[in-house]
Amino acid sequence: MCRESPSLRPSGNSSIPIARSIDIEIQIVYHNVTPKGVLIMPKLPKIALIAVFAAVIMFNFHVLAPKAEAPSDPENEISGVLTVQGNTLASYSPLPEPKVRKTINVIVTAYSSTVFETDDDPFITASGGYVRDGIVANNLLPFGTRVRLPEIYGDRIFIVEDRMNSRKSDYHFDVWFPDRSDALIFGAKETYVEILES
Repeated sequence: MCRESPSLRPSGNSSIPIARSIDIEIQIVYHNVTPKGVLIMPKLPKIALIAVFAAVIMFNFHVLAPKAEAPSDPENEISGVLTVQGNTLASYSPLPEPKVRKTINVIVTAYSSTVFETDDDPFITASGGYVRDGIVANNLLPFGTRVRLPEIYGDRIFIVEDRMNSRKSDYHFDVWFPDRSDALIFGAKETYVEILES
């Protein structure tokens, strides 16, 4: 059992405020308070109370505490600085919209890193890098060429880093998928590709 000090004794209600913050008042509701001020809290070990109080204090002081914000001074603002809750995270400069150099009609299929779809080392591209999301295979364009498939992927940019079998046309693109079943579901699509300036 624990004794309450007279200043914390409830007066006419069954709740006692224990912590205050800007927006909330947290109260513990006592289920049974005797006339002498002895608090009886059945089935609630002390460690649980300590954990609850610690969580309440951390929540109040770290989550609900008002964030200090610097006053806005248009003359001294730095463009290209990313801030979140008043903290500078990183500088950035918006990337310019890539310009389309050429548009060609193509057939787009998909492939994955399986031995019967690739050569003897299925996780290495023809350019010498590892396969990853965002690469395509094509026999026409040089390695590193950036392309878009707007009808299928919108503004997403792919990079040519792999080659296809020589029997495939120069106007055939193969998108890499990590899973063979996803590549099979993709199938073959007639569309156009936008070749972007470097």
